[in-house]
Amino acid sequence: MKILEQIKKYKFELRHLTVLLAILIAFQVILSFTHKASLQKLLEGTQEWYQKDSAERIANFTSTSFELLYETVKSSSNLSDDEVRKVTQAFDIIFSQQLLETNVKEICILVTKNNKVYAIDDGKVLLHYLNNDTNAIPPPQKPHVEAIALYQKIKNKLLNKEEEQSIPQNKNTLNIFVPFVPRGEYRGAVYMKDTPDFSFITKEIISNYDQTTVVYLSLILLGLLAMYYISSFTVMERDDTQRLLYEEHQNHMKEQINHEKESLFTKRIYHTHHKAEKVMGFIKEDIRVLCEKNIEEIRYRITKYSNFVSRVIYDMKWFDPPIHSIRGSIFKTDLNNVIKFIVQNIFQRISNTEDQYKFNLDLDENIPAVNINEFVVWEIIEPLIQNSIEHSNVDKLVINIQTLFDSKSNQSKIIISDNGVGIRKDLLETTNNGIKRIFQENISTKTFEEKNHGYGCYLAYIVAKLRCGWELDAENLPSEGCRFIITISNKESTNDDLQQNN
Repeated sequence: MKILEQIKKYKFELRHLTVLLAILIAFQVILSFTHKASLQKLLEGTQEWYQKDSAERIANFTSTSFELLYETVKSSSNLSDDEVRKVTQAFDIIFSQQLLETNVKEICILVTKNNKVYAIDDGKVLLHYLNNDTNAIPPPQKPHVEAIALYQKIKNKLLNKEEEQSIPQNKNTLNIFVPFVPRGEYRGAVYMKDTPDFSFITKEIISNYDQTTVVYLSLILLGLLAMYYISSFTVMERDDTQRLLYEEHQNHMKEQINHEKESLFTKRIYHTHHKAEKVMGFIKEDIRVLCEKNIEEIRYRITKYSNFVSRVIYDMKWFDPPIHSIRGSIFKTDLNNVIKFIVQNIFQRISNTEDQYKFNLDLDENIPAVNINEFVVWEIIEPLIQNSIEHSNVDKLVINIQTLFDSKSNQSKIIISDNGVGIRKDLLETTNNGIKRIFQENISTKTFEEKNHGYGCYLAYIVAKLRCGWELDAENLPSEGCRFIITISNKESTNDDLQQNN
């Protein structure tokens, strides 16, 4: 019971040590199996090479023995019966001695006579054949059908190259053909079927390796268990100290996060409040000039203004508004109409705008409607235009707004460009998270001390990318100025996709 109580005190630390112990043991086991597989592959490869080399050496030695023996034989016409008997017996001994080998299963000499292949496994027949003393070769003592069939396939190759040929039949069986060239004349081939088997050596080495591995793993396991046991009794004070430190750090982080959230929310309220304040001024101005002639026009404009103000207030209420308030099948927003309204009724409401900046609109009538709340689109386009106005630093600013639709890729584009000084190169650099610096929070080119700036492009990017699923990019033009490119894929994104982006 005391041991269990001690273990419970170190549950957190023991869990990590247990994982480490399991990983180390698993790695060692995997390493052992990998090493064993590599060793076995090496041994098998070495065994196959040695088997082939050994079998070829025996076959080559046998062929040489026949040739050397025949070199000592005189012509058959000069041989006595006793000499014929001795030579025949010598040939038979060579045949029989090879068959006494454990690995040799079959041996014969394959010759061609009258365009037909014959197998010779008898010394007397071989002597008569070599001395051309017979017109017909008698059948061999043992049928060599397989040898004859293989020889017919490689006969021309043997004749041309006069090099031994090995044809594997299975893992341990080799069919070896050695050119038979007595007295320098090609007369056929010595065939030998050899089944060398040295697998017992491989098994013995692998068995010894397994025993060594078991001992090695046991020693490592004992060492790790000893470390595991010692570590579990040396971490209690450290755990207590870390726990207190973590609790204090956690409380500090909560206070800091709450402070940053309040500060961030305040800055965003200021940013959106500035927009709403300007729009409310336009509403008051429209009410003052309201009359019977312009009542429909002003009613339409005031409705748009008031809806935008409502959207601003809604955004101030929700840090992450519900997706159904941003996009859905109920929204059928005409991008061209939104752009026209923003340009004519927001940026061109000021009387001296023609002296400051000019707009050129090139709107594609084929661009399809989007399933996005039009005031959300407003929140994307308006800050980008405002950015061009505030950072152009030219006397005669020209802002070009173009919409394009590509039916092949089913994509729409909104391009907002100007003839200003462009964007600083460092703001177009891509950060580690794949976002250009100009679209990050609190990034601005304003030089005066102003706390509430650097949110226009940031908010436009957040709304376009995370809430609408659009792509927003910024770049400098080759000649002068810069442009913002909004790419809209007309393929419908599901709510689940947008929630995953958020």
